[in-house]
Amino acid sequence: MSRRIVTALLATAALALAGCSTSSDDNKPAPTATVTATKTPKLSAAEQRAACVDAWAVVLHDNADADQNLDEPTECDAVGGDHYGMYWDGMMQRNRENIDEAKACLADPTCTSLPVP
Repeated sequence: MSRRIVTALLATAALALAGCSTSSDDNKPAPTATVTATKTPKLSAAEQRAACVDAWAVVLHDNADADQNLDEPTECDAVGGDHYGMYWDGMMQRNRENIDEAKACLADPTCTSLPVP
């Protein structure tokens, strides 16, 4: 649930409970509810950039055969700076992963995922 919905539910519940007094003494002040909102930790600029590059690597790997423009991953929305460079770094990361997979397959005589003559 979003933070706004949770906060609204807590505030509604607190107001409902505040009106449910069984005491006939009107001199007592109404209890007040305290709502504590927690914030999600913010990532550093380097962590945001790394998340964007990782997301690009996944998008490029999953759409290797696509003949279309790919949408930028949502992880890149909050990252400022060189979006083309992050795309390029994601492509390089994807290529390294593919090379590592190919080397592992070539080293394993039982591997059949690569067509080797």
